Amino acid sequence: MLANEEKVVKTQILVWDVPTRVFHWLLALSFLGAYLTGEEDSYRELHLKFGYLLLGLIGCRLVWGMIGSRYARFSNFWFKPREILAYVQAVLRRCPTHYVGHNPAGSAAIFLLLGLGLLSSITGILLYFEVGGELLEEPHEVFASVMLVVVLAHIVGVALSSYLHRENLPRAMVTGTKFGEPSQGIGAGFAWLGIILLLAVVAFWHWFPALGLTASK
Repeated sequence: MLANEEKVVKTQILVWDVPTRVFHWLLALSFLGAYLTGEEDSYRELHLKFGYLLLGLIGCRLVWGMIGSRYARFSNFWFKPREILAYVQAVLRRCPTHYVGHNPAGSAAIFLLLGLGLLSSITGILLYFEVGGELLEEPHEVFASVMLVVVLAHIVGVALSSYLHRENLPRAMVTGTKFGEPSQGIGAGFAWLGIILLLAVVAFWHWFPALGLTASK
């Protein structure tokens, strides 16, 4: 190291804004709820409720992925297939590159979850309203099952990355902070928008029957 070279000091920086964190945990809860209520007819309306919630959350995330903060934007974690493969190989060799935001494997999981979530929720809602007959039943179940596999793979990937990089990634998605250079942090957490999103979900859950989103059967 050169004598006049300054040592970069890392500290706790804000990486994940509040809307991104709220979306992350609500999406996990809505998918879990939808999956667990999918088999019993007695939970049919509850299953539909989770499906609508899943669809609405993904819609919000798609918008925030274009106009949100630095690490929430899709442009920040849009990786080519060869970059994703190279990262996975580096993980297997226990020497992956560290990313402040989403790493290539995590980005692939996010795009898959968004796409599968859209497909499973839309086909499920169409099924409930008997659009397309039984033609959508098998695709709906396949989308949900593949989404579960991606969720489990994502959890394993998060655990591996946390171990290899010596950082608690689940905690970072709660606090919004990670270790990094001060210049790498985002300037605002948009807490007000995260609160609005959370209140909107609570209101939707409370007034769901009055919204006219269920078929009269």
